[in-house]
Amino acid sequence: MMGLAQTDTLERPALGNKHEVPIAAVILSAGLSSRMGAFKPLLPFGDGTVLSHVVQVARQAGAEPVHVVIGHKAKELRSHVESIGAVAVYNRDYESDMFSSIKAGIASLPQMVAGCLLMPVDIPLVRPTTLKRVMAKARHADALLVHPVFDGLIGHPPFIARGLFEGLLVGDGQEGGAASILSRHASETIAVFDSGCLRDMDYPEEHAEQLAALQNHHLPDERECEALFDAAGTPQSVRRHGQAVAKLANLLASGLLEHKQDLDIGLITAGAVLHDIAKGRPQHASLGAELLAEWGFPALHNIVGQHMALANGYQRLDEIALVYLADKLVSGEEIVGLEQRFAPAFTRFADQPDALAGVRKRLSDALAIVAAINTLGGDVPGVPIEIRNMLEAAS
Repeated sequence: MMGLAQTDTLERPALGNKHEVPIAAVILSAGLSSRMGAFKPLLPFGDGTVLSHVVQVARQAGAEPVHVVIGHKAKELRSHVESIGAVAVYNRDYESDMFSSIKAGIASLPQMVAGCLLMPVDIPLVRPTTLKRVMAKARHADALLVHPVFDGLIGHPPFIARGLFEGLLVGDGQEGGAASILSRHASETIAVFDSGCLRDMDYPEEHAEQLAALQNHHLPDERECEALFDAAGTPQSVRRHGQAVAKLANLLASGLLEHKQDLDIGLITAGAVLHDIAKGRPQHASLGAELLAEWGFPALHNIVGQHMALANGYQRLDEIALVYLADKLVSGEEIVGLEQRFAPAFTRFADQPDALAGVRKRLSDALAIVAAINTLGGDVPGVPIEIRNMLEAAS
């Protein structure tokens, strides 16, 4: 497997500065939504509509200006577009094909832009980090065309450089439309960790699924975790350890929820699964935290960054504490006691006072978490009796 510094998925082109030529976003929102049975752009999504969410994603990524191509229900949609501060562009031929909307959107862009991201409104779960990586790749490689790739598949949105605008504008839409015209030019790709760039939303059940997925969109799903591991070159044995830690952390968390503890199970699961993503490299906890934040998951920064040592010692029974403890109770894929887990470190650092003090501090924090759990009565629902006994013994 390729190492951390070798794989092209770890490309880290400079994100640029405020003096760079802007890259616009063209959001295609003119269609009839016939398969949905309702008008997709105005369906509820998060705190607003599908369209307002996509506009927000473009803005969070730094795309500017944001133009929205409208057609069906134009009057109603224009009012909404203007209310969210984007530019409405009317496509009078919206019923013909999507190519006419692409042309209308591109034709509306100011001369100053270096190119645009072409964003269908019905792919709302794409992340801002994906757009940032596409734009950074375009600038870094001085590319005419850039596509994001997830799990080996080309996703949305593509970047189209100004140099390709004329060819699209004079095209007649025949023989494949925009895709045919763009296929004549070399395309760059950039790996992203975003299954949402592949997920369109055409039917009511897909709207319901993506609306539900939005609740945990700040965390990677199972496929995204595997892509993150692949990018970092994480060994399979380390991945299996993460799964074992996640299983134990979830057992502990599920029991604590019965005691009215406020915990995010999704955050615990993702943090535990990925906590050792950079294992084997210097300062792997902080490196893993930085990579995950850079790749679009800043919510995992603290939980991954502190799985080796709590920055300020034990404070409270939160997600960070539970992943920390679960990691200390799992050796490889096996649940063990704290004494067994820490014994090798005490032996290894016996003649290194500073390192030994660190080991003692980590054990002390683990014992403090155990004590906090046991103050709830020792009987943590859902946790197997052997683990409860182990926690009681450790305290």
